[in-house]
Amino acid sequence: GNWVGPTILVHNSREEQALHDEIFGPVLSVLQVASWDEALAIENGNPYGNAACIYTSNGGHADFFAARFRAGMIGVNIGVPVPREPFSFGGLYGTRSKYGDCDITGDGVLEFFTNRRKITTKWARPSASAGGGAAPRDRANFDGQQ
Repeated sequence: GNWVGPTILVHNSREEQALHDEIFGPVLSVLQVASWDEALAIENGNPYGNAACIYTSNGGHADFFAARFRAGMIGVNIGVPVPREPFSFGGLYGTRSKYGDCDITGDGVLEFFTNRRKITTKWARPSASAGGGAAPRDRANFDGQQ
């Protein structure tokens, strides 16, 4: 393959091809828009849903966009929001960035390779008559005493 160094693409129009392709690498695409609604329409109108980012010094702005972006990974003040295990990497269902039923990292891989089981138990206290002698004393209890 080819390696391209860190690149910033400053766009003049929503029609530019790089805004419509999923680009992996140290590439930042920048397009100035007139409103928050326009920014969300561009991001959420893209068929890919791997990642979305916002750069801001205002937490309220970050929360607004993070709640509305249609992407599997959201970055706030970071260009590549790739989490480390145990968190998932990948897009959302319904986007071209989602493949299969699981993510390639995180607990999704556990779901693929294992069957989770839940075991619920309840134990009756042993009686003195059941074993022919005094029941063993359980030193642990639920009132914090031993």
